[in-house]
Amino acid sequence: MESWKPTLEWIRKQNPAFLLHGGDITLDGADEEDDMAHCAELVQALGVPCHVTPGNHDVGVAGGRQPVNPDRLARWQRHFGADRWVRDIENWRLIGFNSMILGSGFAAEDAQFSWLEEQMQAAAGRRIAWFCHQPLFIHGYDDPDNGYWSVPPEPRARLEALSRRFDVGLVSTGHLHISHARTIGDTHYIWCPSTAFTVAEQPEFPGEKVLGGVVFDFEGSSVGYERVHLPSLQHVWIEDVVAEVYPRK
Repeated sequence: MESWKPTLEWIRKQNPAFLLHGGDITLDGADEEDDMAHCAELVQALGVPCHVTPGNHDVGVAGGRQPVNPDRLARWQRHFGADRWVRDIENWRLIGFNSMILGSGFAAEDAQFSWLEEQMQAAAGRRIAWFCHQPLFIHGYDDPDNGYWSVPPEPRARLEALSRRFDVGLVSTGHLHISHARTIGDTHYIWCPSTAFTVAEQPEFPGEKVLGGVVFDFEGSSVGYERVHLPSLQHVWIEDVVAEVYPRK
């Protein structure tokens, strides 16, 4: 909790219209009901509308140590509601979806793709912004399988096809605990940093291993963003707290 107070102070100083959380809002909500309930209470106490998409710490990941499954998804829904959401602002439709079921083969995966297409078709001329946990790719849509680190190739190709059909101007993700931004064509791809910890033992990715957040400014048909490093947060490497982050049962 050492970083929660300065994070809360920073959020309140921004006076945001709403908050967007890119997942891993819990430490081990994938297995611990109390963890999920505690974090849901913290979000409700913020007093600001908050849209949250689930991460691997929350619901697991397809093929991972804690595989995403119906029980874990149901736990999320009990405390945070649906694992996908839509918010319209003047010239944008913001869409959050659950990247952790991509590649799972669950019926929910195809249902989500159908829902995503429907929401973009109904955007009424607004530009589209996507928010999910895993980055779609590391270097580009033609990446090989990056395993745990990004969306698998087959669902990634489906997302690429949708992005080409519709005016997707922003893709905001988390997961890597790295602050990074790049623009491909007319689309900004933002990797949002964590406020909890960074990861030392991971492949050599672009970006900065810092703690912080991102401030988005949707102005007309464009979007501005500021990647914010918060030195007031206690910088922790996951390797130093791995027994707490991934407790052994």
